[in-house]
Amino acid sequence: VKGGSDEQKRVFYTGLYHALIHPNVLNDVNGQYPKMESAENGHSTYDRYTVFSLWDTYRNLHQLMTLVYPERQIDMVRSMVDMSKEWGWLPKWELYGRETFTMEGDPSLPVIVDTWRKGLTDFDIDAAYEAMKRSATTPGKDNPMRPDIDLYLEKAYVPLGVYSGDMSGDNSVSHALEYYVADAALAWLAEQRGDTDLARTLRQRSLGYKNYYSKESGTLRPKLADGTFLSPFDPRQGENFEVVPGFHEGSAWNYTFFVPHDVDGLVKLMGGKRKFVDKLQMVMDSALYDPANEPDIAYPYLFSRFGGEEWRTQKEVNRLLGKYFTTKPDGIPGNDDTGTMSGWAVFSMMGMYPDCPGEPFYTLTSPVFDEVEIDLPEGRKLTIEADRTSPSDIYIQSMTLGGKPLKKYRISHDELLKGGTLKFNLGPTPKK
Repeated sequence: VKGGSDEQKRVFYTGLYHALIHPNVLNDVNGQYPKMESAENGHSTYDRYTVFSLWDTYRNLHQLMTLVYPERQIDMVRSMVDMSKEWGWLPKWELYGRETFTMEGDPSLPVIVDTWRKGLTDFDIDAAYEAMKRSATTPGKDNPMRPDIDLYLEKAYVPLGVYSGDMSGDNSVSHALEYYVADAALAWLAEQRGDTDLARTLRQRSLGYKNYYSKESGTLRPKLADGTFLSPFDPRQGENFEVVPGFHEGSAWNYTFFVPHDVDGLVKLMGGKRKFVDKLQMVMDSALYDPANEPDIAYPYLFSRFGGEEWRTQKEVNRLLGKYFTTKPDGIPGNDDTGTMSGWAVFSMMGMYPDCPGEPFYTLTSPVFDEVEIDLPEGRKLTIEADRTSPSDIYIQSMTLGGKPLKKYRISHDELLKGGTLKFNLGPTPKK
């Protein structure tokens, strides 16, 4: 990178360092490694990885590996698929050959689909697909990845208290929201493989978040098995990581906008673009956004889905970087979660962010550096340039990709790589 302040460079390269600590190589120099959930040794001809903190890393770290270190990402996916061959299931939160079942969801699915859609295909997609279908369809009693899948399939949501048996410690909404993202990713792959009925089922299932939307609270809200909403209900409860019905490590506000695969559908639920944008801005202004945890990590980028509102993304991302990512001892907003918080900073400082796991797209924002150069396979390069007159020029006035004017703020992975050079013209005032 070139340009920016010395502190910004330190933050950036420290973030990159953090992002490369895990997943880490598991096999010994002779290729031996402990098989998944087994006392036996396996032998790998590639780098076998471990420490897949996937509830965290599926949101941005694996996308960073795919873009900047594709040779590492492909080995990570091979490792995940081989784990499924060894014990039947893809990892959720794997640690040195053991599944910890930490957090929720089915996060391997979006990682694998995202990687495949970005052109990294040198792995056993047939085995991966079978393992993905297994976790998305196997009944709960035989499904360690989705033990609460039965009522999810029946009702298109996970009812409060049914799986855990304890409403106070129930994470039902959080569970379901993660399943929706995974099922949306798998639906695309199923369609590509000709499983049209399964694709249709998965796509419909991924829209089940609508069951949780409460017009009264204006948020997603836990729901009982009989279809009624939890009452009484405080959407702010959970802000300080206390145990709260329906949500894991956060409040309803930390989860309400977490529908990355169907933003348009969520906009309609909330009453249209203006109401959506105003509510999202209220979340940012009222400190209801938590920069230290994953569920709402992509919130600032949602503004750029709407013409004339993209400046809000540029403003918020710039503000968050300056406030929460520094060279001080507390220079990240919270637990780095095996590089996920750092992944957010690295992407944001480069001027883009992977806004939906499983979809090969990036939302653009103003980079903090004058130039970023990324080495690509076959000797190619991706260059990101910013033309500004002062550090306070944080608002995008115009953009070009490959020398051609670029009007949209969300571009595909292929467009980005084929463009060669992404250039931003920045100014001190918003372009509305």
